[in-house]
Amino acid sequence: MPSHSDPKGLVFLCHGYGIECSITMKGSGIRLAKAGYAVYGIDYEGHGKSSGIQCYIPSFDDLVNDCSDYFTSISEAQENKNKKKILMGESMGGAVVLLLHRKKPDYWDMAVLVAPMCKIADEMKPHSLMLKIAAMLSRCIPTWTLLPTPDIVDSAFRVLEIRNEIRSNPLCYKGSPRLQTGNQLVMVSNDLESRLAEVSLPFIVLHGGKDTVIDPSVSKLLYESAVSLDKTFKHYPDMWHSLTIGELPQNMDIVFTDIINWLDERQKPSLISEGESSSTMARC
Repeated sequence: MPSHSDPKGLVFLCHGYGIECSITMKGSGIRLAKAGYAVYGIDYEGHGKSSGIQCYIPSFDDLVNDCSDYFTSISEAQENKNKKKILMGESMGGAVVLLLHRKKPDYWDMAVLVAPMCKIADEMKPHSLMLKIAAMLSRCIPTWTLLPTPDIVDSAFRVLEIRNEIRSNPLCYKGSPRLQTGNQLVMVSNDLESRLAEVSLPFIVLHGGKDTVIDPSVSKLLYESAVSLDKTFKHYPDMWHSLTIGELPQNMDIVFTDIINWLDERQKPSLISEGESSSTMARC
């Protein structure tokens, strides 16, 4: 919570695959609270301090419903009735944000999408035949970790110290994807990629040009395809996948400055008049 002011708005953090809110996402929460926003998050089932087999996602719909129920309960509190409701997700959390928007298209006021999982990079996915076999095996041994994938920690987080922090954090999952989890992630990313044109809320999407985990070209396609009247795309050619956690400090400062400036501009009344559009594409 902001220390000395009433919150400008409510930011609901959706964390990425295998990580959690209380340690890994703490820095994001602090930055946003210092900028005047109230910040809330929830560890998904099987993640962080929540119950369940670690990093096992039996149903992505259930995960989204849990977030929807919690975030809505905060938004509907009497003291929050007139505050902007902002969804913010990184990587898999970006997919959660887009599905929350799909679940309630007119409820959320805006979204911050950081390298959203609209398409898993080909380098991170097993061969298509292996995916078919894994989908079949997931019906009988869903929690087994048989999927051969590159080390996502090495691929996602640029700074070595952050990689070491992730690996030493018992609340973070470092193993191979479980069969059903991998199956759910592939299904969700394929579904989102095919329905980008349905996105209608104001959003900013930010992506690193050297991301080898989530295909950055799909963030540009999201920006181009979405019917939103107010949308912004920030492309950082020299940055990696995890822009808010694992980048160089000066790069994270750039990213959060862009995010907070974008949010603050939308606290002003009547930024977008009816029938007008505001689209921005920027390279940094």
